Amino acid sequence: MHLIHRGIVNKSFKENLLNSFKASFKKGFGIETDIHATKDAQFVCFHDFTLKRIHKINKSIKNINYSEVQSLTRRKYPIPLLRDLLKLSKNKYYLFIEIKPLFSSKLLKKLLNETKRFNKCVFISFKEQNIYRILKINKKTKVGLSFTPSTSIKQIYKKSKNKDVNFLILDKYFLNKSLIKKINKEKYFYTIKNKKDFKKYSKNNLIFENL
Repeated sequence: MHLIHRGIVNKSFKENLLNSFKASFKKGFGIETDIHATKDAQFVCFHDFTLKRIHKINKSIKNINYSEVQSLTRRKYPIPLLRDLLKLSKNKYYLFIEIKPLFSSKLLKKLLNETKRFNKCVFISFKEQNIYRILKINKKTKVGLSFTPSTSIKQIYKKSKNKDVNFLILDKYFLNKSLIKKINKEKYFYTIKNKKDFKKYSKNNLIFENL
């Protein structure tokens, strides 16, 4: 299975917006997206920790309420709530939801409650404590551990032994590593950015950008 990284992005669509998600679903693909929590504990689909890169506003999402996020971004690229994405997906498409910051157990409980009716949600994170906290709340939740390209294969192998972790999310660097292929765990590889690599590695689960 392949997933589109942050939704379809082109001249009309920016990353992690409802229209980019909708365009991805129209093509029949699930998506990998990112979430943060606002000051008033609303989950938003956004990659960066601040609004600076996309919106030229140097404010951290965690320090402002969602009403302020709306007022600051609605004119150009309105940042959607996770629940709006869930509604849009209609539980038909897989959503790999990357938790960017470290969430408290309280926030994670709220997140699991908000998504409990959607069985195609998978929670992933580079911060493994997020994943272990989720499993402590509900061991049946679908989760994946994400790894940077600098992570040793030995370390990945060790972490893969956790039976409650469903997926490994790996940099494309690991696609040609024979030892990775021997790990008996479903794997997704990020981020494929050209047609040549997509075609070459299409037998694997890929997270890709516009091709």
